[in-house]
Amino acid sequence: MLTKIIKRGHRKPSKPDDPSDSKPDPQPAAAPNPMEPLPLFQNVAVSDRASLFLRKLRLCSCLCDFSNSGKWAREIELKRQTLLELVDFIDSSGSPKLLTPQLQEDFIRMVSVNLLRCLPPASDSADLGDDDEPYQEPSWPHLQIVYELLLRYIASSETDAKLAKRFIDHIFVLRLMELFDSEDPRERDYLKTLLHRIYGKFMVHRPFIRKAMNNVFYRFIFETQRHCGIGELLEILGSIINGFALPMKEEHKLFLVRALIPLHKPKGFWAYHHQLAYCIIQFVDKDYHLAELVIRGLLKYWPVTNCQKEVLFLAELEEVLEATPASEFQRCMLPLFRQIGRCLTSAHFQVAQQALYLWNSEHVVNLIAQNRNVILPLLFDALEKNTQGHWNQGIHDLTANVRKIFQEMDSELFEECQEQYLEKVTRARVLEEQRELTWKKIEAVAATAGAEDMVLVN
Repeated sequence: MLTKIIKRGHRKPSKPDDPSDSKPDPQPAAAPNPMEPLPLFQNVAVSDRASLFLRKLRLCSCLCDFSNSGKWAREIELKRQTLLELVDFIDSSGSPKLLTPQLQEDFIRMVSVNLLRCLPPASDSADLGDDDEPYQEPSWPHLQIVYELLLRYIASSETDAKLAKRFIDHIFVLRLMELFDSEDPRERDYLKTLLHRIYGKFMVHRPFIRKAMNNVFYRFIFETQRHCGIGELLEILGSIINGFALPMKEEHKLFLVRALIPLHKPKGFWAYHHQLAYCIIQFVDKDYHLAELVIRGLLKYWPVTNCQKEVLFLAELEEVLEATPASEFQRCMLPLFRQIGRCLTSAHFQVAQQALYLWNSEHVVNLIAQNRNVILPLLFDALEKNTQGHWNQGIHDLTANVRKIFQEMDSELFEECQEQYLEKVTRARVLEEQRELTWKKIEAVAATAGAEDMVLVN
């Protein structure tokens, strides 16, 4: 834990995607010494509340030092109380109407000063899933209220999107998305809600948000493979995909191919697998023609040595097959069932078990039944090997059930495959006997050779 604390410093902000869009970080106001409490809104005339609101914004733009909370205790509590007053003011009936364009700009500036900051460098536990407690942002008592303020401002029916987009612009959204790399799960949860609200309210920002998500995923997949907020971004994306209109745009299909499917590759895949699988299924549900593309993508990134990851792949594959029609299934069934055959004979019983669970799905069984002439010959050897030699009794029982399904499905085909298997075993046995006989002959010749023909090595 001490190493974790020592490693924390200020992280350099990432470069913006477009240099022309860059602008300096908002500068915090100089902290008053000491901060002075301001009157309550209900204690001043309505005509004076706008100016009081501005004064409170300036007070809240002062950043407190949470690393020395004892010395700053008075200022920290005063700012917290002032932020809570702003929340009540935003919530009160008619108050948002008092926010002129200038006051809204000042409000977003205060939010930016508090939220849009440099994050500390990520610790190893953030990516490796250690059992340590998650990191907690020291300034969270203030940050939480600022997030709540911004959320209520965006969600308010009194907030005019055409006006607010001048302040909540592309740079603001981009800097907000950078905060998804925060190790504090409470902050990522607020960010998830906020970005979803922004996407819903500001239609003009939607293409930019999708592109920014693309860039985060690309950087994660092909460069860093370290990011704390991939799961939250995918959760937002799941809702976005659900709203895609049909026929689906080429842009969205490219996003599936270039970002979502490659997200199966990184080592931290398990941390966001549930959200990723949901997004993939949403695409297939929207357009079943994408099923073949998804299945071949899964096969491309199929894990070779990571059995736990292989179990997750098989579970996701089952969901994809549930939404796959026969026409798409036939296009990829050969490579698919070659891989499933390898999984059936895995020494890791959970992999073999998950593969055998595919036959619990009525839809998958129907797909297999329609193409049994191709699939059963591919799988028969694996099923026989499990029956004769797998170490786990549970796999024996599940394999017996699958064999029974195939036998009831087409007894003639099953018997034909069985005969071919027995012939193959017989040929293999004959070859093995011939090989052993050949080696014995070589050994006999070597034993009868004269000593003068031998080469001695000292």
